[in-house]
Amino acid sequence: MYDIYDELGVKKLVNSAGTYTVVGGSKMSPEALEAMRQAAANHVSIREMQIAVHKKLAELTGNEAAVVTAGAIVGVYLSMAACVSRKFGKPLRYISKEDIASTEIIMFRAHRNPYDRGLELLGVKLVELGYPNNIDMITEEGLENAINDKTAGLLYLPSTNGGWVPPGALELDKTLAICKKYDVPVVVDAAAQLPPKKNLWYFTEELGAAAVCFSGGKDLKGPQTTGLMLGKKFLLDWVEVNNFPNYGIGRMHKVGREELAGIYVAVKQYVEHDEDARREYAENMVKTFVEAFGDDDVFRFERSYPNEAGQPLPRAKLIITKPGLSHETVCDMMLNLDRAIFSIVENGSLYVNPFCLNSEEAAYVLSVYKMINDKEKMR
Repeated sequence: MYDIYDELGVKKLVNSAGTYTVVGGSKMSPEALEAMRQAAANHVSIREMQIAVHKKLAELTGNEAAVVTAGAIVGVYLSMAACVSRKFGKPLRYISKEDIASTEIIMFRAHRNPYDRGLELLGVKLVELGYPNNIDMITEEGLENAINDKTAGLLYLPSTNGGWVPPGALELDKTLAICKKYDVPVVVDAAAQLPPKKNLWYFTEELGAAAVCFSGGKDLKGPQTTGLMLGKKFLLDWVEVNNFPNYGIGRMHKVGREELAGIYVAVKQYVEHDEDARREYAENMVKTFVEAFGDDDVFRFERSYPNEAGQPLPRAKLIITKPGLSHETVCDMMLNLDRAIFSIVENGSLYVNPFCLNSEEAAYVLSVYKMINDKEKMR
């Protein structure tokens, strides 16, 4: 059977780490892949397909509007551009660089990360508030004093269950209340904040954010090159104005008919999937790893919750008891196998994440850990 990776000489990986972009996020379903194949086989009007897909995605997720973007980072970029367009009342291509440069986007300093660097391409001025710690917490008064006639929007990273976001920001509900008072749109960067699937409508419909951006290739299991923006028409209509296929900043962020079809089917499947069954599957997998090793072994596992992004699913955390054996060594051993296993040493620890593992792959990963354990016991 033909295999493109074999032809290219690229090693396939068993992913025990999670939906990391460096290994392609998630695997797509056969149905989503078939939708992409069908889309690629015909020409259509991209604008017509965008309208149809965006309408369906809004309906599926209980939002006023939806836009498919070229990844979550482009969703952030286009949503902030929409804030600028809304402020000046025209597409970004007609706004001078000087006006854009004087326009302010507010962020809490605790929310700065490598992904918001895309805003530098936009050319706006970032106003940072507070610090990424608990020493001098930002207050409602501090946010109110930062808002002025140059403020176009606020970008917010939600912190859930102790994930990647450090403390130091004003709570989202308080942020939204103040921004609503001054008519400042709040965009939530929730790229990895699925599950739970209720987040598809929670930030926008329940809390009142103007927009929320998700990665299409992580838990949604859509094409890795896609992002999903959901929210209010007053802002997303401006996103559409600046977006591909129109000329302007969106033109360099193309989303093809194939990706539009793939993410649509992926989201349709996602809103229908059984979260309880998935959670039980993850818990059982972690339990299997925990019970597979004893006190006399080189290492053992313990349940860790939540996972690396604060999502409500468990992982199995490796605890090494043999002196001289490091997590990095174990990680390298697995990556150098003929059937390689991808894992990441995170803050000095190694985890088995059920997120991307099917039952056969999980059994294989467990067998490799047992093999390493047995070899190390004999040394």
